[in-house]
Amino acid sequence: MENHDKAQLQSFLKTLPPVEFCCVYGSSLHPNNPGSAKSTMVDCILGVSNPQQWHSENLTLNNDHYAAWMVLLGGARLITDVADEIGVGVHFNPFVSWDDKMFKYGVVRMHDLVQDILNWERFYLSGRLQKPVHVLLDNLDVTNVNSVNLRAAMSAALLLLPSKFTEEQLYAKICSLSYMGDLRMLFAEDRNKVKKIVQGQFELFRSMYKPFIEEYETKELLRRSVSGNTQPIISQDGGLSAAQSLVSSLPPMVRSQMAMKLGEKKVLCDSGRVIQEIVIGSKDEAAKCMQTILQRKVMVSSARQAVSGLLAAGGITAMRYVGAKMSKAWKSWR
Repeated sequence: MENHDKAQLQSFLKTLPPVEFCCVYGSSLHPNNPGSAKSTMVDCILGVSNPQQWHSENLTLNNDHYAAWMVLLGGARLITDVADEIGVGVHFNPFVSWDDKMFKYGVVRMHDLVQDILNWERFYLSGRLQKPVHVLLDNLDVTNVNSVNLRAAMSAALLLLPSKFTEEQLYAKICSLSYMGDLRMLFAEDRNKVKKIVQGQFELFRSMYKPFIEEYETKELLRRSVSGNTQPIISQDGGLSAAQSLVSSLPPMVRSQMAMKLGEKKVLCDSGRVIQEIVIGSKDEAAKCMQTILQRKVMVSSARQAVSGLLAAGGITAMRYVGAKMSKAWKSWR
């Protein structure tokens, strides 16, 4: 992110009530990427301790950021209830114009953000944080907590990948996890979205996931081989023991749902403790089970957030936002 853009966003944050966490994501993050433009809306996530209180303060400061009907009928309480009960705990204000720039910011309760990172409970913001973001403010060390999310994302991707693949294919599979089952991909998203994200931000993906690739090489789950000037070919162990190791790195909630479908058994581990282990017949079986669970999570979350987002944005703004998304999608299908 360029220094000018960073300074501009920091200035914008000063017009809002204080937040605990702020990160920028999406195409605006890297203006040199193909398809980016200076007119691109800046997308950011704001973490706050008490959303209702925060929205109450923000309504006093920036009433025009919100849909008029929400302000008139319920104010901060209605805004928070729609996000929590209809959506997935995030309220978005899109098309906020400030200093010749357009912003879209999502407000989330810090507790909900951390829970999604650790458990993939909604698999919404955790999916965003598996891709490159620029963290501007992090009072509660979310960046460190997110390492659990990145390791889990890599394990999930490896379960779905074949025995040999490239680094770009690994990042594409990681990137695609949070789009599996996303209803927007059917009509309101660029069909080449994953490819564009990975190719445009390849070095950032590499810096994010390099420690985990090296960790898995040390565990002998992965092996890299270089041939000529092409990307290294990565090979993975497709055996049951390796699959079990990958499954053990998935979030507790996902493992629990897999255990309900595949069954569990008691195993004596090296430390002498007896632990519950998911019964896996093969790597493919584990991959299909996990994929079904993630697809359902994404489908439900994307549907709920779509409805919540339309309500939160209000009629004209919602139509403007959906129209922009569908225009992008249709261009990619031509």
